[in-house]
Amino acid sequence: MCSGRVDMEFILRAFANGQDGVFIGGCRLGECNYITHGNFDAYATVHLGKKIMEHLGLNPARLRIEFMSGADGNLLAEVSDDFAEQVKALGPIVNGEEGLDADTLQFKLAAARKLVPYLKLVERERLRVPIKTEEAYQAFFKSEEINNLIDGILMDRLAVNQILQVLKETPLSTSDISERLGLNPSDVSRHMNRSSTHGLVRYDTSSNCFVLAQNG
Repeated sequence: MCSGRVDMEFILRAFANGQDGVFIGGCRLGECNYITHGNFDAYATVHLGKKIMEHLGLNPARLRIEFMSGADGNLLAEVSDDFAEQVKALGPIVNGEEGLDADTLQFKLAAARKLVPYLKLVERERLRVPIKTEEAYQAFFKSEEINNLIDGILMDRLAVNQILQVLKETPLSTSDISERLGLNPSDVSRHMNRSSTHGLVRYDTSSNCFVLAQNG
């Protein structure tokens, strides 16, 4: 299977299923067997995946991609062993060095998985690298402008998804949401105003709390 078909959902689902690390192997950049050059898509997916992991509080070293040819059997064995040792040193993803218990991890990953469809749209419109060369991709994803864009998108969208998740359980005030998710109250207010405009939440005057719009 072409590495370009490794969807972000596959990566996040693997972590949600308790995998401590995800390794992706692809053809050497510039040597793809398909005209789509899907290995460049995999390169971009891994970069975004690492960014998501940072925002979730997961060590991005748990995700790795390597490019090699079909003749690089020894290299595959070498990098696979190295990655296995690296993940072993990091410890389990649940209650590991990141300090996330099972419930918190699942909560954060659920919010991230709901972000995948939106990210695909954003990738097409705002994160498209114009030239498929290793140099172009490295320069693009090392750009401060692009990394600030990605961080802004992830910070806002992940926060909104987490807020919507907790509102499924019970109506909450701005201060309740802030305390429960560890978010700045002003940021919560901003997210609530935008979500209300988009018809996702509404303010219930009887309880002085926000509720999901679909709940009435």
